[in-house]
Amino acid sequence: MNTRLRSWAPWLGGALVLVLSGCSGGSDQPQEHAVDAASLVKLSTAAGQTVDPSTPLTVTAVKGTLTDVTIRGADGRQVAGKLAPDGRSWHSTGTLAAGAAYQAQISADDGSGGRGTVTEQFHTKAAAHLLTATFTPQQGGSYGVGEPITVTLSQPVKDPAARAVVERGLVVRSSPSVTGAWYWVDDTTLHFRPQGYWPAHATVQAAFQLQGVKVQGDTYGGALSATAFTTRDKWYALTDARSDYMTVYRNDKVVRRIPVTTGKPGFSTRNGIKVVLEQQSTVFMDSRTVGIAAGSSNSYALNVRWASRVTWSGEYVHAAPWSVGSQGVANVSHGCTGMSTENARWFYDTFRPGDLVEVVHSLGHEMERFGNGYGDWNVSWADWEKGSALHRTVTTGAPVNGVGGTADTTATAVGYLRPSV
Repeated sequence: MNTRLRSWAPWLGGALVLVLSGCSGGSDQPQEHAVDAASLVKLSTAAGQTVDPSTPLTVTAVKGTLTDVTIRGADGRQVAGKLAPDGRSWHSTGTLAAGAAYQAQISADDGSGGRGTVTEQFHTKAAAHLLTATFTPQQGGSYGVGEPITVTLSQPVKDPAARAVVERGLVVRSSPSVTGAWYWVDDTTLHFRPQGYWPAHATVQAAFQLQGVKVQGDTYGGALSATAFTTRDKWYALTDARSDYMTVYRNDKVVRRIPVTTGKPGFSTRNGIKVVLEQQSTVFMDSRTVGIAAGSSNSYALNVRWASRVTWSGEYVHAAPWSVGSQGVANVSHGCTGMSTENARWFYDTFRPGDLVEVVHSLGHEMERFGNGYGDWNVSWADWEKGSALHRTVTTGAPVNGVGGTADTTATAVGYLRPSV
């Protein structure tokens, strides 16, 4: 029996004709005959030819068995379903897109050697609003172990029940497996992080799988989206603003100690764990952008080399050749972590987005949790768990595409992941 039964057939009523063809050439073989489909197949139906994409349906063989049920959208993607072990029934496990056209094919065996297939077109109900999701990091990159997964929704979701629906449709897989959780930063933003950092050299995949699912009111899940990335060695830089030294670790082993200078009184560097956001070999820094008037005693306007950004408000690790005499001795910067040009070039060449930079013993404020970069790691795990709409953790299991496990896939570079139960 064909086991490719993975589609919905919500459009069928009792008026279709299923043509069954028997084998020929023997007196004991049945003759070809036409049979009313209603006598062989019973389907749950929706009114008319337009169906609600969020409504799961079933197909039942009243006589004989189902041999194939296939639903394809205009994009060629098939909708998943599952056949009962006895071949007498099928139910949907996948979803349909809202406002889309589909073609359905159902094949059956009448139990007496007769077989046939029926084909039909149908449409799904258009959604007044579609909820889509955009992921970072972008697909295909290699990042540090501190890189969180972020999701930006196309419209706000405030209702707790609707947030739970969204969270159920967000799937994360990784190898090695980790325990993690989603955190609602605001009505349109979620972050996912493990309880600890990602393992070094992990493969991580995430997907938004709410296509056709009713989220709230007249809002349905829109197009599928996904991302995938890998992690590299664990690179972690610990800056002690009291001693004015940075200690750099690779996979928890010290590889370098660098004399630095951090923010002077009034401009103290933020304490806490930060994540490298981006890097530029040259950045023009103008004090007016942070509220320091041109011509004042604290003003500056200069090109800075080998800059690794750790906050969106302008905190960097960068070359500061003008302060080499103070590095390892005193804090004289305007909030950045400065070091010699040689050391800054090494840091720039060694660290990448997602790598970790922590500052301790500064007189400054704590790193913001959100909004000024990735302060996710400054949130305790107990508080992070409370940010989940489902109030639960996620065990990520193994990713698709042959990396330690399998899952249903579609024609994308990543494949889409089966939600965990």
